[in-house]
Amino acid sequence: HRQHQKCVLNDCCDPETNIQRLVIDAVKECMLVLKGAYSVVAIIDGVGLLAFRDPYGVRPLSIGRRAPVDSDKGWEYAVASEDCTFGPLEMTHLRDVAPGECVIIDQEGNITSEQVSEKSELKPCVFEYIYLARPDSVLNDISVYEYQLAMGTRLARKIQETKWPIDVVVPVPDGSRPACIQISSELGLPYREGLVKNRYIGRTFIMPDQKTRSSSVRRKLNAMSAVFEGKNVLLVDDSIVRGTTMSQIVNMVRKAGAKRVYLASASPPVKHANVYGVDMPSKRELVMANLTEEELCERLGADGIIFQTVDDLLEAGRELNPNIVDFEASCFTGHYLPDVDAEYLEAQEVSDRASRSEAVIS
Repeated sequence: HRQHQKCVLNDCCDPETNIQRLVIDAVKECMLVLKGAYSVVAIIDGVGLLAFRDPYGVRPLSIGRRAPVDSDKGWEYAVASEDCTFGPLEMTHLRDVAPGECVIIDQEGNITSEQVSEKSELKPCVFEYIYLARPDSVLNDISVYEYQLAMGTRLARKIQETKWPIDVVVPVPDGSRPACIQISSELGLPYREGLVKNRYIGRTFIMPDQKTRSSSVRRKLNAMSAVFEGKNVLLVDDSIVRGTTMSQIVNMVRKAGAKRVYLASASPPVKHANVYGVDMPSKRELVMANLTEEELCERLGADGIIFQTVDDLLEAGRELNPNIVDFEASCFTGHYLPDVDAEYLEAQEVSDRASRSEAVIS
């Protein structure tokens, strides 16, 4: 709207015949004002399908296409955060929207793209590969599944050094399965599905408060005695954020007869708030923000705990796509992109959203 008004007032263009240019200029203005991570998709009457991505490409955005049913028409297009969307629609992945790029696809299927951010550098969120994205997705030319297997390979090396007397390796469903399968293979230990998931309970990580998360965990998983009875168990999870889920899982696994319970996290300790759209707005919610690994192990009631290292996590991604120099990994490292300063982080800590959070583990 502002670009349209500028065009009319300055008499510098014809707003009726150059609408596409107005939209691109509007996106450029937005990127000068907006901070943080965003992937935007919109349909604009008289223009077509609009897609753009923040200058760091923190969040993924992909373009897919398929041949038309009617041969007289052009290609049909879709834009989605993950390319796993395209398969069921009988589409193929065309390409990613680049960081700081604006893409318009008109009614005839013509694509117009322009790099509207002068400063852009791909720094994708590494938490997408750990937890958020589906394993059948490819983000920024990296297979999520292959990334998770690589995380399992690296974590297995660390587990070997502990000399823990492990009898069986069990994933915490669902996100840790690829890493757990790889750990089992690397260590030569049996892989078992010992935790049965109630498919009608959503992801506890994104639930709004501690009380809801705690009650949902109890309804979400059930431990099988046939797997755990008399065994030294290695539980593998994709991440340990608030500790809500894991403390209760350790308890139910012990009740199912496990002799010892060891924990392995495929990601490093989450110690810092995520301010780029993941539901981790405050350090007060994070169980590892103020605890050592030994203190966390005691609090969770486990016999041992081990985490992926930040170096291994990032190196796994760089090996799969050498063109990515760095990842957005602030929740592990505390190093944020240039648009986040200490004042903003302090405001997040005292915000209404953060203050509604209860204790991490009751």
